[in-house]
Amino acid sequence: MKRFCILIAAALCALMVAGCGKSAPLDATGAYPLSSGGEATINDEELHTDFVSDDQNRVFYQIFVGSFSDSDGDGVGDLRGIINRMDYLNDGDPNSGLSLGVEGIWLTPVFASPSYHKYDVTDYYTIDPAFGTEEDLVELAELCHQRNVKLIIDLVINHTGDRNQWFSKFKEAHFGGKTDDPYYDFYSFYTKGDPVPAGGYAQLMGTQDYYECNFSGSMPELNYDNPDVRQAMVDVAKYWLDRGVDGFRFDAAKYIYFGDNVKSAEFWDWYLAQLRAIKPDIYTVAEVWDSEGIANLYTTSTNCFNFAAAQSDGIIAETAQAGDVNRFTSYIEKYIGRLEKIRSDAVPVLFLTNHDMDRAAGFLTVASGRMQMAANLYLLSPGSPFIYYGEELGMRGSRGGAATDANRRLAMLWGDGDTVADPEGANYGGGQVEQTAADQKGDAASLYSHYKRLLMIRAANPAIARGEYHALTFEGTKLGGFTATYDGTTVCVLHNTSGSPVTVDLSAATDLAFTDIRARVGLGSATLEGTTLTLEGQTSVVLGQGNEG
Repeated sequence: MKRFCILIAAALCALMVAGCGKSAPLDATGAYPLSSGGEATINDEELHTDFVSDDQNRVFYQIFVGSFSDSDGDGVGDLRGIINRMDYLNDGDPNSGLSLGVEGIWLTPVFASPSYHKYDVTDYYTIDPAFGTEEDLVELAELCHQRNVKLIIDLVINHTGDRNQWFSKFKEAHFGGKTDDPYYDFYSFYTKGDPVPAGGYAQLMGTQDYYECNFSGSMPELNYDNPDVRQAMVDVAKYWLDRGVDGFRFDAAKYIYFGDNVKSAEFWDWYLAQLRAIKPDIYTVAEVWDSEGIANLYTTSTNCFNFAAAQSDGIIAETAQAGDVNRFTSYIEKYIGRLEKIRSDAVPVLFLTNHDMDRAAGFLTVASGRMQMAANLYLLSPGSPFIYYGEELGMRGSRGGAATDANRRLAMLWGDGDTVADPEGANYGGGQVEQTAADQKGDAASLYSHYKRLLMIRAANPAIARGEYHALTFEGTKLGGFTATYDGTTVCVLHNTSGSPVTVDLSAATDLAFTDIRARVGLGSATLEGTTLTLEGQTSVVLGQGNEG
């Protein structure tokens, strides 16, 4: 027992000109022009159509399923609701400029569970009825693939719910003292009088045994020293891969063996080898909520979220608040180098917040421009960044004095009659953003339009996501950036997170010659005259070496 090259003609929503970056042109009424689809558009003088999408360098969008979109009027978000909202996420037409343009979707757990969050799985082979059916998930996967979007689902394997039939059989075996029962060792436990292992434990009432439960007594921990448990979880993953899922986000990855990261990482090496034998191009990302050094132990087999860079105290938020971009890009360069030494195809996975954290718009306000700059920093960086649903609207939500994560998982603000409601236990009173998705889609100056613009810029400049990264150093200023080379094309990305214009001589930081502004995004303008760049505050640019597109 366990004791211890698809081409996308990206209709960029940023003016892409050689010379001065400008705001969108106003029509005769002083309003931003709207497309026939009712969305704000910006006329582009130039399109670059060299985007190559692959499995590992995609922008993902995290959906907390029960809070996203309700298709049947019961107040609970569901899979059919996501299907109905695919045109918002990715309409399948890269030339339309009418969708957000995400390239991947992460669904929080969808399996049968008694809770609103579904992290206590009752049955890994059944979609929770509140969310829909297996057929709905298959249909969603097929729709995603038609639009070149990858679909991954949250796979919680270190623990189950206490209503899972496996745990029921485990209890029966212990109540009956049936040590030869195949479920007797299915979960981690110790018997009174034995040395107490590390971790949290609860007594199995009616016995002298204590089962491991590091998150809650209702979430017993599986025993991965048992080969039957390992095989059971390979079978679960195969079942959903066979139904069109492209991969998984692994919850609580470091808890497989509590307090033993080396042994837990070895498990993931074994497990991912089994899954790649089933699906060689599987996409996986693990939650290792710890320092980068600990997370890197798991990078031998899977990409890991960079928690060290996230949240209010991470380097993304710090830099967005008028911080030193040179420090940020130097960190990213070294971070990439460390990953590549571990595994040649490992990629950075940056994010601002997720369902377990206070929302970013609470500490990076939209009005100040800092939310926009944070988005610029992490979405115009290499690898596979993740957007938390509603982040693109500036949605707020924090645990606060109520101490409930439900306040971080509030209903998506569609503004079009969607009946999705806040999850049980939510009582957020901190003041919510007033503009809904319906409001922001028609406003070229909205945060939504800013995010869409960023994704289009990233799509049109594939070197940003997957190129060879070199940080640039500009002495005496906090303006900073990097160059990235991919498939014969080099771009330069520069950020000014301050509130004032900054002028720099590019030749002081790089020998490469950049002749045109391929894209500009932010609150200000940009001019490039020879090697002299003037970049207004809270603005980013992508520079090119001519009209490669």
